[in-house]
Amino acid sequence: MPKNPIQWFPGHMAKTKRVIKECLSQVDIVIELLDARIPYSSKNPETDALIGEKPRLTVLTKATLANPEASAKWARYYEKNGQKTVIIDSTLGIGIEELSRAVREVLADKLARYKEKGMEGRRLKAMIVGIPNVGKSSLINRIAGARKAKVENRPGVTLAKQWVPTEIGIDLLDMPGVLWPKFEDARVGENLAITGAIRDAILDTEEIAMILCSRLIEYAPSDFYARYKLTEEECRDLDSYDLFRLVGKKRGFLVSGGEINHTRTAEMLLEEFRSAKIGRITLELPE
Repeated sequence: MPKNPIQWFPGHMAKTKRVIKECLSQVDIVIELLDARIPYSSKNPETDALIGEKPRLTVLTKATLANPEASAKWARYYEKNGQKTVIIDSTLGIGIEELSRAVREVLADKLARYKEKGMEGRRLKAMIVGIPNVGKSSLINRIAGARKAKVENRPGVTLAKQWVPTEIGIDLLDMPGVLWPKFEDARVGENLAITGAIRDAILDTEEIAMILCSRLIEYAPSDFYARYKLTEEECRDLDSYDLFRLVGKKRGFLVSGGEINHTRTAEMLLEEFRSAKIGRITLELPE
């Protein structure tokens, strides 16, 4: 197993940065989507410099997959730092009305100027930015009221910018989701891999699943124990490799000779985390 399973360099960052800069003047607001399970890790560190002083709304997506108390903590953290924040789940339509209100709240001064000039009702334009698989297309389709953007539960589906009109008076500019070339913090890369922001095909999924076991012990031990019929006592002092093997054994994922089927165990762990079968789990907190 490689020491660092995130050895890769996404290629479209420079082009997307250029397109974002070119299009900023065409929009009233930037809606930045962050995965509620990993708000810090899913925030592109270059976004702030790119957006500059343009009005912004921070949106925590996939809310029903994340720990609700943790999401509330993150929302308070961003609000305290001057970022209007909403928590949504596009699949179930949670928070969508609040998002629409929040856009108008952030743009209250501009809307007041429009009203003074007799331009009340003018359509607003918003740019949607975020990493791959954070839920941009799902949000756009929910607001648009129809399948306007291609949606798949894998990164890299939106490959070019696209304008999408909606029924709530906001035209949305969907930008391709890209990752930055280098992760300075190994945990950031690991969290992105665990949640599916990086294609599994280019990763050592067994290594990622072992790291996930350690995260679950750290952030959601009771959910972890309950899902895989483990006890705190039998997990005490186990490293990520032994935890991973214990899960495989408990599930009966064995091959000839009684050895653990690592591939099947890894695929199961990642799928069950990503679908919240283990529980609603957040892998990092503001503090």
